[in-house]
Amino acid sequence: MSVREVVFPAGRQALYEKNRYSPAVKSGGFLFVSGQVGSREDGSPEPELDTQVRRAFQNLNAVLGAAGCGFADVVDVTVFIVDPEQRFERIWSVAQEFWGEAPYPNVTAVGVTWLYGFQFEIKVVAKLPEPASGRN
Repeated sequence: MSVREVVFPAGRQALYEKNRYSPAVKSGGFLFVSGQVGSREDGSPEPELDTQVRRAFQNLNAVLGAAGCGFADVVDVTVFIVDPEQRFERIWSVAQEFWGEAPYPNVTAVGVTWLYGFQFEIKVVAKLPEPASGRN
């Protein structure tokens, strides 16, 4: 059995250890990022929806950055939204601040009834940058 290569963003390891999961795992040239929510440093949710979505993307970008990549390396996105009929358009307008230019990653949006006090969660798979070769 291989050992998981876990990626931790700076300053949040205690939160992940408390909840007993890895923020991201490297495998086969990809980075599999756990669902990121709009949590403050102590793990509590941002109360306002737009701020919660921005914080979720900031938390996601911290995980991606800790692995040496960014949102441009993301190939697959899954978003979970409580009451998507009421919140999707508002969430999607905030998400565009972080989305970047085309070509875009593929996306699956899932409506859910509960996210542990949050209204939005995003999980992604990113292609890790190729290691620099020693050849010229």
